[in-house]
Amino acid sequence: MKKLINRLKKLGYHISAAESCTGGLVSKLLTDTPGASEVFDCAVTTYSNEAKIKLLGVDPQTLEKYGAVSEQTAREMAKGVLALSGADIAVSVTGLAGPASDEGGKPVGTVCIGIATAEKCSAMEYMFAGSRAQIRRLSAKMACKMVFDELGLNEKELKTRRARKNKAEKNAKRSGKRAEKPAKRAAKTSKKQK
Repeated sequence: MKKLINRLKKLGYHISAAESCTGGLVSKLLTDTPGASEVFDCAVTTYSNEAKIKLLGVDPQTLEKYGAVSEQTAREMAKGVLALSGADIAVSVTGLAGPASDEGGKPVGTVCIGIATAEKCSAMEYMFAGSRAQIRRLSAKMACKMVFDELGLNEKELKTRRARKNKAEKNAKRSGKRAEKPAKRAAKTSKKQK
């Protein structure tokens, strides 16, 4: 977790979380790490569908069509907590930790994790094995890993943008100097002609 917190700090990002089956474990993992207060914004545990709708703005039709444990719902949860908090990146977790499967027949261990930034939103479905506690712990750790990986992509993107900007600035300076030389020559020529 320290690497995740450090990467958030380096980018100057704040993170928020929306949790269902993990019940606050993602938040715990983050806040167990010294320095988390500099980057951790807020977390919402929305265990019921009603809470997902009221607090995160998940569309009731999404829940009806795809279920609470779906990539679609995970994406909407992540977008919702991002909007709620104003953070730079948000993570969501919704799944079945057991012991029973859901009405749609999704097996225990099915977990969907969403990641949202201002630019994009994605979600992945995972299948974890083990006890209820193990599934919840694995889900929380995977959520943090997904954030870390996404931040790595953002970091590479930022470096690429900085490199392009620096190159453009250097080219602009070179072009400016080239433009100055003919102007100076023209000024000298006009002085000589007088």
